[in-house]
Order: sequence, then structure tokens, then C-alpha cells
Amino acid sequence: MDNPCSSILLDNAVKEFSKLPGIGKKTALRLVLHLLRQSSEDVEQFGNAFITLRNGIRYCKVCHNISDSEICGICADERRDASQICVVENINEVISIENTQQFHGLYHVLGGVISPMDGVGPSDLAIDELIARLEAGGIKEVILALSPTMEGDTTNFYLYKKLAKYEVEITTLARGVSIGDELEYADEVTLGRSILNRTPYKM
Repeated sequence: MDNPCSSILLDNAVKEFSKLPGIGKKTALRLVLHLLRQSSEDVEQFGNAFITLRNGIRYCKVCHNISDSEICGICADERRDASQICVVENINEVISIENTQQFHGLYHVLGGVISPMDGVGPSDLAIDELIARLEAGGIKEVILALSPTMEGDTTNFYLYKKLAKYEVEITTLARGVSIGDELEYADEVTLGRSILNRTPYKM
């Protein structure tokens, strides 16, 4: 027997919401029904916010963080310590580390980690751009802040081999972050202490 409340428009909206990470069909349905209770103007504003985001967002030409302009707010901030670069996998980690308020240097977003199983190699990441920043001078420390997973450790090792010839200190997060954990899910206190207590990278 057909559901008397079934609607192609409703089903399509639920299907789109359920594509989001961590959103199942039941949650998607609740979100869609919530939007239906809002005014047309509010729903239009909601939708336009994402359209504007997708069409207008840019990536910093220095560190590859998301930005509204050519240079992100972090790279443009003269109060930041430009001699330190914290290398992270994705933008999620920039947000997580910034929330700790324990790091005051700059970032470099790789755009992923080396993962042969997923077809991701060094050439798919922003590694050449990182090296170019070191060659430009002024960098004293590179902090390898990748998740302590097999892929993260593989990427750390690769980066260490590439950066070892430069006169910079290469450090990594203290192991307050458990092996196998994703960095973006670490609590702020643990992550903050891992940054403050970072150690020289050792092979």
C-alpha cells in the first residue's frame, strides 16, 4: 500500500540531505520537514547561502585554506608567526587547531594524505607548494600535524624525507592524540597540549 504522505518532491529533498556525512534518512526527513515549516523567504535565504558559498569560495594561494579573497585571513594576519608552518591534511584540521588557541603560526593544507589504496599519491597533494614556501626563506619550523593513522604516518615520513635537506626544524604533534584517531575529532584540550608539547620528528 502506498504511503499517503509520499511525495516525489519530499523524497528528492530527503535524498539530497541524506547525502551529507552523518545524516541518515530519518534525520534528513526531520530536516526537510523543519524547512517546510519555515517561511519561503527563510528557505530561500538558506538555499542561497550554500549557492553563494559554492560559487564564491576561494582557496588561499599561499596555504590553500578556504578564503573569501586571494589570501586567507590567517596568512594576512601580521600578528601570526610567519616562521612556523603547521602542515595539515584538510581545512577541518585548521579549524580544530585554531579552536585550541594554542598555535599562532601559519598553515599549509595538503588536501589529503598519501593513500595508494585510494589512488592518492604525492603528486595529488600540495607538497610542491610547501617546498616552494620553504625555498622562499623565513621558515624556521615545520610542524607535521597529520592524523596518527597509517596514511598520516606515511605522509609524515615522505614529507620528512623531502624537507630534511632544508635548514628547518621538523616537529610532530605529541602523542596525546591516540594512534589511529582522526585529528579533527580530538578534543581541544588534548589537541592543544599535543601542539604545545610537539617533539622533533624522528623516523
